[in-house]
Amino acid sequence: MISTLLRSNLLKSAGIYTFSRLINSAVPFLMIPVLTRYLTPSDYGIVAMFSILIGIATPFVGLNVHAAISVKYFDRNRTDLPKYIGNCFYLLFISTAIFSAAAWLFSGTISSFTAFPGDWLWAVVLVSFGQFFILVLMTLWQAEDRPVRYGIYQNLQTLTNIVLSVLLVVALAKGWQGRIEAQIITIVLFAITGCILLYRNGWLKLSYDRSYMNHALKFGIPLIPHVLGAMLITQTDRILIANMVSIADAGIYTIGFQLANVIELLASSFNQAYAPWLYRHLSDDDFSMKKRIVKLTYLYFVLILVFAVFFAVAAPWFLSFFVGRAFLEAGRYIVWLAVGFSFCGMYYMVANYIFFSGRTAPLAWVTFFTAAINILFTYLLIKKNGPIGAAQASALAFFISFLMTWLLSAAVYKMPWDIRRLFRNEA
Repeated sequence: MISTLLRSNLLKSAGIYTFSRLINSAVPFLMIPVLTRYLTPSDYGIVAMFSILIGIATPFVGLNVHAAISVKYFDRNRTDLPKYIGNCFYLLFISTAIFSAAAWLFSGTISSFTAFPGDWLWAVVLVSFGQFFILVLMTLWQAEDRPVRYGIYQNLQTLTNIVLSVLLVVALAKGWQGRIEAQIITIVLFAITGCILLYRNGWLKLSYDRSYMNHALKFGIPLIPHVLGAMLITQTDRILIANMVSIADAGIYTIGFQLANVIELLASSFNQAYAPWLYRHLSDDDFSMKKRIVKLTYLYFVLILVFAVFFAVAAPWFLSFFVGRAFLEAGRYIVWLAVGFSFCGMYYMVANYIFFSGRTAPLAWVTFFTAAINILFTYLLIKKNGPIGAAQASALAFFISFLMTWLLSAAVYKMPWDIRRLFRNEA
């Protein structure tokens, strides 16, 4: 029964992950009143473009092979995990060198399209490189079901970032450059710390193994269209607003996006605990448990949609005292984005079955196809409705992504989704 599931370790772990991520997100969330008073909309737009470019770079710097580590962790009887991780780092160095060369060659084009200064693109590569060390460490802690360590490390990183941002943006009045410099310093510090912890815990062995490299590549490369597509679904709006309207409008839109993103935060936090729990039960291949899991999933769908509607209605009223005057227009974007993020939460629940099956290539192309549709509709709706069209296109893209992923998951891994039979007596 659902009550039995909720009394399990799933709820406890999910609660710790959610609380940790709430703290992690609450600090930068509470920084919005400060940053919107010390940064102009144009400054905020440049900072937003920096984050977007990191999102674009991340699938290529490291090739997503950190995701393969979480799978190999549960196959340690047949895998030398430290050696496998070491080979993932070899791939990181190679991919970083290739991506750096490409970023240098096309720096002018990138800068022109995104309105981000070309002479700061090195920072994008450096932060993406450093994040890989952090992701590997946190992936291992998640696989070990150590949410407390995960949360402490994550929140210390955020706190460091915010303290440095206040120092550089507010105290030293360095504008958008100070905000970016704070992120660079934080990532470098925690990447070094992560590398030390990996070595001291015996998780890192630098010994070349072609078979391990091939496995990591076969797992990670098919995910590039998926990760890049997911990023484009969530980031295309600001890129096109900056390109078609102005970098200042992109900055205002970003505030609305950050507020609505609370829904995605809650959904992904729950999924961090839910996914390992789900994989363990799917391994048992118990049909009765599968029916209970599906019931829990449908309940989740209803709750997250109701929460999104409530959030959309309640959120705009506090903008007048929460943000600087130049950012008040962000409220009009929240309704569309909140509903869109509820579909993002539903997506997490059904995508897990695809990862469990190991058939990630179809998911990658579904996501990339959805991203292409999103780019088209974002362009058309911005031309027709202005910046609000980007929020409308994002909501549509999240819904399409969820629906197509659900259909794919039903095809690659059988679950009793038929609601007409679901509430009959369990087999």
